[in-house]
Amino acid sequence: MKDPYLVLGVAKTATEDELKKAYRKLARSLHPDVNPGDKKAEERFKEVTAAYDFLTDAEKRRQYDNGEIDATGAAKRRTWNPGAGGGAGGFRGARSGFSSGGFSFGDDVDDILSEMMRRKEKGRTQGAHGSSKAGRGTRGEDAHHALTVSFIEAALGATKRVTLVSGKALDVKIPVGTVDGQSLRLKGQGYPSFLGDNDGDAYIDLKVEPHPYFTRRDKDVLLDLPVSVQEAVLGGKVPVPTVHGKVMLTLPAGSNTGTVMRLKGKGIDGGDQLVTLKVVLPEGDAEFAKLVEKWGGRNGYDPRAKEGMG
Repeated sequence: MKDPYLVLGVAKTATEDELKKAYRKLARSLHPDVNPGDKKAEERFKEVTAAYDFLTDAEKRRQYDNGEIDATGAAKRRTWNPGAGGGAGGFRGARSGFSSGGFSFGDDVDDILSEMMRRKEKGRTQGAHGSSKAGRGTRGEDAHHALTVSFIEAALGATKRVTLVSGKALDVKIPVGTVDGQSLRLKGQGYPSFLGDNDGDAYIDLKVEPHPYFTRRDKDVLLDLPVSVQEAVLGGKVPVPTVHGKVMLTLPAGSNTGTVMRLKGKGIDGGDQLVTLKVVLPEGDAEFAKLVEKWGGRNGYDPRAKEGMG
């Protein structure tokens, strides 16, 4: 990996807040959701994320800044120069490849004393709180990803692939009966914490696309079904679409607009489909118009009188 400071475009004196701001700015512009199919942007996104993870690990950053490890986290090889620096046996300022208890024999004496005091204070804090995680960085922020699913996918369930802020692609299971605005939580898949011990969560915010002719009411699916005059008057079998596929529905003779028929179990998660009939007249059929005129003249049919509106 390149110098993580150069990757994020920050100075070596950058604070945790400055690192966070730099990472967010780059992540927003490089995220795969913003650059679909752009492999260079995806690789750059992964590089930026790796650099941020590296520099927000306090111990790795300290070791890197002191030249103890490289940008990959691998230890650098050191030689001991007995004549370097002052102090007994060249201890001050000298470095050695040998270590004991985490200290190099060639470390600066002042550095060793400072590190001993730091460890003592850390142990005191941990003992007071009864946890090795006491005093660590705050929790990483949650990330939100918008995902659009079709009406059928929401009704029956589906599996969709999502690319997270880390660059990782995951297959997310859309539950049966998902509703518009529902969110799915992926624990620990959000933005990293400063010290990497308590990452935020990722939330998949779902938007359900409207369907051309289906709507829903709880677990029931609603459908307005156009039928011809002949089908309505004489009855018979007609094909009906459902979220599970087409089925045949038997219309009783004399069916009318507004008649509701129930298809049991053809809704969502055990719900039903409610089919409302809508009688549709033929368009521009002069013969049908003459037939109705002749029939109406003999029968004096008045539907409003039945409702007390005549």
